[in-house]
This record gives sequence, structure tokens and C-alpha cells, in this order.
Amino acid sequence: MIKIVEANIDHLEDLTPLFDQYRIFYKQDSNQKAARKFLKERINNKEAVIFLASVDNQPIGFTQLYTSFSSVSLQPVFILNDLYVSKDARGKGIGEALLNRAKELCREKKYKGLALETGVENPAQQLYEKLGWKKDTDCFHYFWTSK
Repeated sequence: MIKIVEANIDHLEDLTPLFDQYRIFYKQDSNQKAARKFLKERINNKEAVIFLASVDNQPIGFTQLYTSFSSVSLQPVFILNDLYVSKDARGKGIGEALLNRAKELCREKKYKGLALETGVENPAQQLYEKLGWKKDTDCFHYFWTSK
């Protein structure tokens, strides 16, 4: 059975390797020390909501949400920034359970909705669309890097 909990500082050791693997998936170098520090700051500063999924007490996935705001609708929104399920646990409903838990939190808090961004080759797009996410075709997304 899939168990999903809202992560706190006590879950840091379970989250860190998953977060490191998530970053590797997006072609970043492994760095568990930096990953742990990043997660610890998010949790301690209450800057994110992180849900941790486990099966038989084995951590196998997570999603991380950040709060933002829609000025036009005058409502808060969640940015579903990270979603990861370990390779050996994929295709078993873990990602879907994490996404549905994020949707529940959004409803509980009466937020406008959830936004997410993903790589164009990420196969999870099918899951997002199956669960009701709509691909934005009305807007372009731009990003400026301060290097």
C-alpha cells in the first residue's frame, strides 16, 4: 500500500537520495550534500510543502510544491516544481498518488490550482494530462538567467 506523508525535518535522510536522483534525471551532477542542504532550508524556512511516498516503509517518491500567487485572479497557487518516483517503482501508481495528494492540498487550502513545468521529452506528460492538467497553448514561458 502506498503511504504519503507531508515531509518534515525527520524525513530529510529519506528525501535526500530521492532528490539527488531527481536532479540526476534532469542532467545535474550528483551532490547529496547540496541536495540535503537545499531540502533542509526549504523545510526549516517553511518555503515548500513536500509529500513523501513510501511502500513498506521504503521511500520511493516525492513531490515538492511552492506557493505563488495569481495577481489576475487574486488567489494563491501552488507550483508543483518537483515530482520524482524511483526507477524501480514507476508504473505502479506512485506518481498518480503524489499528484492527487497535491490536488487535495490545493482544494483544502482553497488555492486556485496547480502549475507545473516539465521537459518536453518527459514521459510523465501522459500522466499529467490523464489527471486533468491542461497544456498551456496560450502563453509562452520565458526565463532569464543571471550569470
